[in-house]
Amino acid sequence: MATRPSVQLRRLLAALALACLAVTAQAATITIVNNDGPTEGFNDPTPAAPVGGNPGTTIGQQRINVFLYAAGIWGSILPSDVEIRVNAQFNPLTCTANSGVLGSCGATSLFRDFPNAPFAATWYTKAEADKLAGYDLNPASADINAQFNSNVGTTGCLETSGWYYGYDNNEGTKIDLLAVVLHELSHGLGFICFVNLSTGALNGGYPDIYSRFLLDAVTGLHWNEESNAQRAASAISGYNTLWDGAATKFMAPLTLNDRPVLTLNTPVAGSMNVGTASFGPPLAYPGITGDVVLADDGAAPTSDACTALVNGGQVAGRIALVDRGTCAFTIKVKNAQNAGAIAVIVADNVASSVPSGMGGSDPTITIPSVRVTKLDGDTLKARLARGLNVTLRLDPALLAGADNLGRMLMYAPNPIETGSSISHWDPMASPNLSMEPAINSDLTTSVDLTRYLFEDIGWLPRTTGVPVASPPSAMLLRANTPNPFAHSTAIRFELPREGDAELAVYDVSGRLVKRLVRSHLPAGSHVTVWDGTDAAGQRVPSGAYFSRLKVGEDTGSRCIVMVR
Repeated sequence: MATRPSVQLRRLLAALALACLAVTAQAATITIVNNDGPTEGFNDPTPAAPVGGNPGTTIGQQRINVFLYAAGIWGSILPSDVEIRVNAQFNPLTCTANSGVLGSCGATSLFRDFPNAPFAATWYTKAEADKLAGYDLNPASADINAQFNSNVGTTGCLETSGWYYGYDNNEGTKIDLLAVVLHELSHGLGFICFVNLSTGALNGGYPDIYSRFLLDAVTGLHWNEESNAQRAASAISGYNTLWDGAATKFMAPLTLNDRPVLTLNTPVAGSMNVGTASFGPPLAYPGITGDVVLADDGAAPTSDACTALVNGGQVAGRIALVDRGTCAFTIKVKNAQNAGAIAVIVADNVASSVPSGMGGSDPTITIPSVRVTKLDGDTLKARLARGLNVTLRLDPALLAGADNLGRMLMYAPNPIETGSSISHWDPMASPNLSMEPAINSDLTTSVDLTRYLFEDIGWLPRTTGVPVASPPSAMLLRANTPNPFAHSTAIRFELPREGDAELAVYDVSGRLVKRLVRSHLPAGSHVTVWDGTDAAGQRVPSGAYFSRLKVGEDTGSRCIVMVR
């Protein structure tokens, strides 16, 4: 519930409001070029009712509006004096009744050794190269080519779905076009690797700026330092290919949740990474501990739990280990739950380098479940006879989507997935991120850690930092960046000593909009992000707002401007 501010705070905020009026934006202009023919794609005349803030009255109008909205989001974040042109169209793309390619986007060309290039002999996408050079290196060419699947929701192509054209991420069972466009534009702007992943060969013998930040945890080398064979091996190394950018690493702990893990208690201590389920309760603290029993449903293969279990007496009160099979994950877990299991571990039946998540929906499932790789599943089975006891929990010392040192995991499955491998975050990330290989239904208009990857590769000046070696002499609240902003902004502050800190956003009348931080923090530099929503998660209107930091008796305030 909002609290009534003090008279002093109201006066302070009122004074700061005058300063906010002078803030101006620095933004890129991203132009969408309609490459569709008459009556197709962006020109589809099919009538449509306005939806989710999109005022278009035809399918074509709504599509172009979504693209313009996405362009506005990235344009408000990325600074560039050079127009970014995107050739866009809707075409039939590869699709089946249950899966398909939603869209694709890429740079029209690459440039190296141009004026102001931060790294010599290094490829940059045209849009970023133009920005860094300060002029259009090839005015005759657009910067990005993009195409999206015109058949989504029709017979033979994701038949039970369809595009959602609203701006409010309220897609339900449909596919949020805005989230997909934001994702694909990110590829065209530079979230992409140009190395031949099968051979490890560099593009034309030169590294790209993205690859310079890829770190092979096996060799300890960045991709631009490795041989072709080393890069090819890293591309399929699972959790061993990392993003080694300072800005992204700095923001990861403020973005990612604690990592779900399976802790081995007896007979041998250890830990395993797990995939989580979209159904049932999530893992929590301190977790669920129990002895592990292999499920048996009496029908070959007996351990897949696709029918009612016949060893319920052994499973009751314990954690059931089941094998991946032909039936749905929800069926397996529900059968184990009916037999009295307190949790379920699903072991893959084919080799994979990382554990995937489990999809499905069943509101009657009340126990947690996780998924492990075949290799880890075989390890668990080998220890059953010796009395296997495990804990399924969240580990507060580790991040879901980063390695043990806080570096983001890149998607490096074995075998290579063309178009997905390396040029995405690993799906282990929680919460789901915009640049994972598959679009998730809980995405918003936030571009989350992608903005900081772009900071790493040179699109933006450094606005993040690492904890200072020597704490500052006084509390300091820095200006948010970017400011003004349209969708999210980073707020940095520094503490001279550890203490209880509270950082909140207020409107110009002094009413509390959202509390961002309220915790005991160590001395040093800190950063958090305001996504432009209030305490209820609703987007706030354009205008002036104020960040206010309070540490003990010390306070500080800054103006924030949101523009739509």
